[in-house]
Amino acid sequence: MRLIGRLRGLYEGDSREAHRFRYGLLLFDVTTILFIVVTSFMPRFPVLEGIDRVIGLLVLADFVARLAISRHPWKDLAHPTTLADAAAIVSFLAPIVGEGIGFLRILRTVRLLRTYQLLARLRADSPFFRRNEELIIATVNLGVFIFIMTGFVYETQRWTNPDIGNYVDALYFTIAALTTTGFGDVTLKGTLGHLLSVIIMIFGVTLFLRLVQVLLRPNKVRHDCPVCGLQRHDRDAVHCKACGTILNIPDEGSV
Repeated sequence: MRLIGRLRGLYEGDSREAHRFRYGLLLFDVTTILFIVVTSFMPRFPVLEGIDRVIGLLVLADFVARLAISRHPWKDLAHPTTLADAAAIVSFLAPIVGEGIGFLRILRTVRLLRTYQLLARLRADSPFFRRNEELIIATVNLGVFIFIMTGFVYETQRWTNPDIGNYVDALYFTIAALTTTGFGDVTLKGTLGHLLSVIIMIFGVTLFLRLVQVLLRPNKVRHDCPVCGLQRHDRDAVHCKACGTILNIPDEGSV
């Protein structure tokens, strides 16, 4: 029980040690993602497989710790981020899975900006994040989708489709389909390939348009109105446009 309390303090506490620990996890996640992306374009060497296993064991330790401190373990076990971690563990620790399915390790990016505590810490610690939160999240969502679909395209097409010989080809097709450019020089074969194309176009365009919307929309800040609940306001707003309530929007001052 003492160990559970210690882990809960690190994962959920508000101490300086807990904040450093969670930022350490963030750094580990980012480093892992960079490793996944870079090595997906490289031949498999024994040293890379060794690093895979080390990362897999660390991810497994994090996975077990989160379940151990969970107050609803069975519910959390079915959560998409938990399933993403399980896929990451399998792909890191089972070389037989291969690099194509192993690329699904990019699913760990889902955890980066979905954890409430992490968002709270970034809002509290980083003025840049507070100013650009929606843009950052929209960019990450689009990037995660692109990498996931590239992995699916490569793994499902590389054995039967002469147009998909490497990840660059798969990435090229994903971007072309997502932007609806449709050059036509690379196409996916079979029913599964057609379904993947449809998914990339529908969901990819949606995420892309969301990013464009955030870029073109007038700069707003997110702050809950205590009366009507309106969340988006002008950066220098004093009153809520919906109900007229006086707002106290945190401001870092003039820059």
